[in-house]
Amino acid sequence: MKLDGKIAIITGGGSGIGHEACKLFAREGARVIVADRDGAAAQRVAAEIVGQGGQASAHTVDVSREAEVAAMIAKVVADHGRLDILVNNAGYGIAGTVVSTSEADWNALMAVNVNGVFLGCKHAIPVMEKQGGGAIVNTASAAANIGIHDRAAYVASKGAVAALTRAMAIDHVAAGIRINAVAPGTIESPYFTKILSGPDGAVLRRGLEERQAMERLGQPIEIAQAMLWLASNDASFCTGSVMVVDGGWTAQGDRKPKIER
Repeated sequence: MKLDGKIAIITGGGSGIGHEACKLFAREGARVIVADRDGAAAQRVAAEIVGQGGQASAHTVDVSREAEVAAMIAKVVADHGRLDILVNNAGYGIAGTVVSTSEADWNALMAVNVNGVFLGCKHAIPVMEKQGGGAIVNTASAAANIGIHDRAAYVASKGAVAALTRAMAIDHVAAGIRINAVAPGTIESPYFTKILSGPDGAVLRRGLEERQAMERLGQPIEIAQAMLWLASNDASFCTGSVMVVDGGWTAQGDRKPKIER
């Protein structure tokens, strides 16, 4: 197993990509801490993993609040003696241009998407330094490379995650800590499933599929598999990378499908 005996925190683990990553990491031998702002969702995922023979526990956390992030990491270290892997996956998107986005909405999104990564790393890296190394995987987005219509705050936040990943990788490489990111394309997550269930869902789905060169949406497990590789020793010579997993969207260019608010 690729992660046998490893202790891993995965934020945003209650649904979508995070849910699949939690299950996959557990199947590969990790003890997974399912971290999510929705405590009930985190509990369900942890119970699912345990029911399948894996090791998992749930932790309710708002990654935008430093005290909660610090307490989570301190508890994991107290319970398990170490922290080998941190996956900073919690995040969300909102519609809007810079003109239509309110300052409050901008700040709230940045607090989760960017500050959440900053805070997780700020408190995990000293632990990893003391134990001689570790691996961090952040969730960026292919949108940071290409830009998408009516998503200014989201695109900016994911661009910041990509840049921060590279900066931290250089700062902490000497401590044996590898820091990388995955940049998903459009993934069939609960967010998109809800959007695509509307009256214009079929038309919207086709538009989203066409902007991927593969002409389909990605599945959460496909991103989880990229996260697994980056977190495992298979990626031992990889740090500071932002791995694009987008079905060819970045290579093809955006066709601007209209996403309803």
